[in-house]
Formats: sequence, C-alpha cells, structure tokens
Amino acid sequence: MPRVRVPLAAGRLWLDFVNTEEAPRHAHADTLRSFDSYLAWLESAALLDAGRRAALQRRALEQPASATAALHEARRIRGTLRPLAEQGVNASERVTQAAIIEINRVLGRSAGVQRVEHDPRDGSFQRAFLSGGDAFAALVIPVVESAADALVSGELSRVRRCAAEPPCPRVFLDTSRNGRRRWCDMKSCGNRAKAARHRAAARVGPRKPPMP
Repeated sequence: MPRVRVPLAAGRLWLDFVNTEEAPRHAHADTLRSFDSYLAWLESAALLDAGRRAALQRRALEQPASATAALHEARRIRGTLRPLAEQGVNASERVTQAAIIEINRVLGRSAGVQRVEHDPRDGSFQRAFLSGGDAFAALVIPVVESAADALVSGELSRVRRCAAEPPCPRVFLDTSRNGRRRWCDMKSCGNRAKAARHRAAARVGPRKPPMP
C-alpha cells in the first residue's frame, strides 16, 4: 500500500488538492500517481475511512477502467483549478470560466444523500456524502464543492502562491490579519527564505561608517 505525504496545510480542501502536484514539471512529484495513491490522499484528507478505502480498492480491481478514468479526471480537475489558485482574483476570464465550467460539470452529478457519521475512535462526528451514481466519479465532489465555496464566499482574494525562492508551487489561503503572508509554511519555505536573506547580508558585510 503506497504511503502518501500530504501536509494538508493550505487551509482549504481544494487548495490541498492542487498541492498534490507540488512540482508540475516533474511527474515523480505527483501524489496522485495511481488510483491507490488517490485513495490514500482522500483518506488522509478525512474524505474516506479505512473501510471505505479498502472497499474501493477491491472495486478498482474489478473495474480497472473506471478507476483509471476517475484518476485521470481528478488530475484534469486539478489542472483546471491550479491556475485559478495561483492567480486568485487576478485570474483571467478564460481561467475563471474554465474553472466554473469544470466545477458546474462535477456539481451537476452530485445526486446522492448526506449523512452524519460517528468515529468511535475519537468520538468525532463528520458529514458524509453518499453518491447515488458512480462511486469513483463521486470521490472528487467534496474537492469541487470546496472550490465552489471559495468562489461564492469571496475567499479568492486571500488565495496565494508561495513566494519562496527557488519557486515553490504550493498555494494556500492567507488567513493572517494583515493579509501579507508570503510562504506556504513557515517551518520550511519561510525559514529557508530567512536563512537566504541572512546569508546574503553576511556576504555583503557590515556597512562602513562614512568618512569624516
């Protein structure tokens, strides 16, 4: 069973989903490298429990074409949402409309029932959506609903791309009071940026006092 590293630190589900492709130019960095990896990410995002994941894995063995199609669709949706996340309110009309069309297409098939589920391990309660259609195709619905919520609530103005150098492709929701957060994670990109500034200052050295 593949191990998936998903920090879930972006602040919103759809942004965490976009971040599953941390380096779009390098295929090896894709968390959604297989349907099994896709299920593992969904479980880590609390969208599946272990039992449902195992059931879907068994079903994927019986219906490999459907599982592959669902994986490819998830990647396509992610590719449509990434430009919207990276550009935020500055996104072009083409980027915005492409995202809206994709969102509405997925929401249009979200027939099913909602229920509340109880996790006896920690006593928590969670909402769950049981699709009345294709179980594989329905997996991405919560992600798309999260993106739709961001558009409707006006959160897009707070969506940022990490400003770290070398470039970090992660996106995040800036919840800081002044709206000036620059890095996806202070412990990684933020600390590296501060260390780089420190090294640059050390190379320059202290300023010499002006000549009298």
